[in-house]
Formats: sequence, C-alpha cells, structure tokens
Amino acid sequence: MLHQPIYDIAELCSRHGITHTVVCPGSRCAPLTLAFARHPKIQTRTFSDERSAAFIALGMAQTLLSPIALVCTSGSAAYNFAPAIAEAFFNQVPLIIFSADRPLEWIAQQDGQTIHQSDLFGKHVKRSFQLPQEYGHADNVWAINRIVNEAINVSRQAPQGPVHINTPFREPLYPANGETKSFSENIRVVEDHASSFEISIQQKQQILTDWPSFNRILLVAGQDNVDEDKIKLLITFTQKHNVPIAGDILSNIHSIEMVVRHTDLFLGQAPDSVKRTLQPDLLITVGKSVLSKNLKVFLRNYAPKQHWHIQEAGVVADTFQHVSHIFRTKPESFFNYLNSIPQSEGFNNQKQNNYNKLWEIEERRATRCLENFFPQEDFGEFEVIHEVINQLPTGSNLHLANSMSVRYANFIGLHAHKTVNVFSNRGTSGIDGCTSTAVGHSLVNSKLNFLITGDLAFFYDRNAFWHNYQLPNLRIVLINNHGGIIFKMIDGPGSLPESDEYFTTTQRLNAKKLSEEFGFDYLKLDTKRKLKNLLRDFFELDGKTKILEFESEASLNKSIFENLKHKINKSYEL
Repeated sequence: MLHQPIYDIAELCSRHGITHTVVCPGSRCAPLTLAFARHPKIQTRTFSDERSAAFIALGMAQTLLSPIALVCTSGSAAYNFAPAIAEAFFNQVPLIIFSADRPLEWIAQQDGQTIHQSDLFGKHVKRSFQLPQEYGHADNVWAINRIVNEAINVSRQAPQGPVHINTPFREPLYPANGETKSFSENIRVVEDHASSFEISIQQKQQILTDWPSFNRILLVAGQDNVDEDKIKLLITFTQKHNVPIAGDILSNIHSIEMVVRHTDLFLGQAPDSVKRTLQPDLLITVGKSVLSKNLKVFLRNYAPKQHWHIQEAGVVADTFQHVSHIFRTKPESFFNYLNSIPQSEGFNNQKQNNYNKLWEIEERRATRCLENFFPQEDFGEFEVIHEVINQLPTGSNLHLANSMSVRYANFIGLHAHKTVNVFSNRGTSGIDGCTSTAVGHSLVNSKLNFLITGDLAFFYDRNAFWHNYQLPNLRIVLINNHGGIIFKMIDGPGSLPESDEYFTTTQRLNAKKLSEEFGFDYLKLDTKRKLKNLLRDFFELDGKTKILEFESEASLNKSIFENLKHKINKSYEL
C-alpha cells in the first residue's frame, strides 16, 4: 500500500463533488491514473494528445460548472496543457491539474522525462502546489490531504480558475501482483464556506449618492453563462430605469427582448455625430470580456463620467480605460438593490428615456439592414452561418471558434426566443482548442452541441477526435475558405504580397477524408439549392457525429461582408 495517500486523492476529489477525470497515457502517472480509473464514483476518460485533452477537460468543466481533474505523466507532457490552462485562467474555468514528476534529486540529471515542473504554468494558474515525494511519515500524509483540499477550494473561489499540483513519484509505480487497492474511509474534507458577496451598506450609500446625477446610463454585459435569475433582474432593471443594455452573442442575455445585440454592426459605421448622442455619463459593466471591437473603441473614445464595474473578487480589467468604481458584490445583489430604487421623475427621467430610445433606433437600423441583406445573389459563408444560427434547435449549445467564426455569429446575433447557450474560448482567443472544447461539452451533456469553425482552427485541432468515445450529439459547421480569412478582412495584411503564404496561410485540405477516418457523416454544401435538405439531415437526431462543410473563396466572402457594411453606411445618408 505504498501509494495509499495518492489513491486517497481520488477519494478526496470525489467527496468534493468532482465526478469526471481526464487522463493522458503515461507510466510515471500510474498511481494517480489507477486511483481515478478504479474509483466507482468518478468517470475517467483517456486522451493521447495532452493539448487536446486539456481543452476537452475545459469543455467538461464549463458545461458541468464543476472542476475537472486532469492528469499527465512527467516531462514535456504537462507543457502541452499550457494553452488550455491559459484559456481556463482568463475564462475563469476550474481545473485541477496533476502532473506526475520524477523525484526531486533526479531533476536536471539527464534522466528520462525530467524537466523543471514546479510552477510550470507561472501566472496562468491561480496557485501552484508541490506534493511531498515521501509518504512514510504521518506529516507527509497530512500534507498531501491538506494541499489537495486547498487546491480544490482555491479553484472554486471567485474568480474560479485552474490550479496545478505537481506530484513526484518513486518507483515502483504499479501495484505488485495480487496487491489490492482500496480507498480510505476516514478522509478529511475541508469545506470552504465562501463569502456571500451581498451588497454592503457602504456600496448602497455610494449608489444613492451618485445615482440621481446620471441620466444617460448604459449597461454593458460581457461574456458569461446563461443565468435565468440574473436575466430576470436585468429585465426589471432596464424596464424600470429605461437603461439600454448592450450584450454581444457571448453575453448569453439574448433572451432579453430589448437587448442591443448588434453594436458591432452600427458602431463600426455610424458617423461621429451619432456616436456623440450615444455617449453615456454612467457606464455599468458586468461579466468578462466584450467581443465587439467597435463597442470597445466607442467606449474608449466616448468616455463616461463614471464607470461602475460589478465583480465579486479578483483582478478587474480596465478594458475601456475609464473604471472609476468597483463594486465587490454579486451582480444579482447589485441589480436587486438598483431595482428597489425609485424611478427618476420629471425631466431627468425623460432624458434617460430619450437616451434609451437612441440606442433602440440604432439597434433597429442594424436589424433592418441585416434582415434585408439576406438572401444574397452570391452564396457565401456569411449566409450559411446566418441560416444555421436561425435554425438552431431550442435548448442546444452553440460553440464558436475564434477568428471570423465568432465574429460572423456576433454580427448575426441570436433572437430573443432562442434558448441557446453560447460558448467560445475568448479567454485567450486562440484557435488551438476550439474543437476539443466542444468535444468536452458533448461528452458530458445530452444536448445537441453545434460548433461553427473555420478551416485553420478545425484542422489544427483534429486530434480532438483521436479517442475511443462516441459523439452522437456533436454537429460541426466547417467554413473552409482554405486559409485564415480574417487576414483578408482586417486592415494591413490583406494588401501585402506576402499575405497568402505568411498571414492567410493558404491550405488545400477538406474534411471528407477526416470524416471517413473517424466514421462521421460528411455533408458537402456546394450550392445554395442543397442548403435546405442538407440542414434537415444535419439537424436530425440519428446518433451520428456530423460535419457540414462549405468550401468558398476568400475574395467573395470579403466582398459580401464589405457590402453589408456599405449598406449600413448608406442607411445614415437617408
């Protein structure tokens, strides 16, 4: 029973409510692998590509709203976790990373699979821990239990995020023949009773003092999960105080009828005279990052008198460069209090109401332009994504890969009647694990999971499918323009002679062979007349993973996108 304290890590994780583990094959991690694999209350899956495995764990944690244990062997294996760990850190997703290690005295002694693993992930984890490598003394057994308890609790503390536990093991790594393993019954579980983050008397006084002086109040919601209780409070708030609320597709507040969801469309084309009328004197923000570049530029250039940000704990990002007040409270508590404040009366109330109508006018303008824009004579990827998003089944998940996929979807938006949860790796905004993250979601929920992705993100992450698990609820829309089309869209690289080779990175792959290799249904969309029938097959629940691929030309898609911007521009001349 050499590794009993290590086996008991699995039991401790289980008692903390961790039900899923992702393990990458290796020998040095054998004690942990066996502990999790043999635990009756933990479902353990194995993935050979560590980079993909970590993003799969990230997706699992997002959909379960609970930490996932992630295990790898010693050496460079853990380094492959780094992209997903950075994403988890900035996207505030809890992961418990166990990296197996060699004994300390063998580090840097030219022994196999030995690197410097302590603090391997630097500032991209909430905390790094090192377990004792000897288990013979009672103090070491106590330390292992204490450290793992602390690590799990830290991962859950606001803001949530990844923690790293480096675990050195001596040989023998495997149980002897005939040796049986069991989990200890008397495991100490340290429960962390977190603060309620209710709004304080001092915060209420600050609000009451300043609130009457504002009559151009704007609320901006950043990336967040669907939260029905918060949405109800936001509806009450915006209706009572006539406050416009802006939120892009990743804010998951699209069920609010009056939300301003097309800021990226109209703020990119509106003249300065219109932008000045939209300038707030009080900006209130909740949630994480904002996707819309045009909204970010607008709020930086047209500064509010005050900017209130609501966040329970952690570092506050000053994205718009004007933060003036930080309210350390839950958004629900904050808006519950604001909803108790009487509505402004007289002239001030009328000014706030007029300000709200200005945002409504611009939202209607963008919506009208978008509705009249489709269908297009030339069939492009923008229209394909428009059709897919408008036909998403209620209750499904929508995953958006980075670069143009997430931007197209944000320009289109989701209608208020759509009960769809939207996810995207916008912590670091990389393309490297978009598919794997969607796979992680698909493995632990029964909903239909739709991924809209570009070709570079898709083929970069093809090892997302290199495992032994079925994905009957995964649907992938692959927009294949044979390169990184975003470099054709943004100013700068598109006009350079080096663009195709060094920026757009032209490639000629398609997904047909990949679909055959992994046994997926492959639906090729090459003409508009096929769209209706192919989408019917694509949405059908028949127990198969499906890839709908649309191959297109970058120049055509750029032209279509520019035409939409031109159409909105023209609307300001009428």
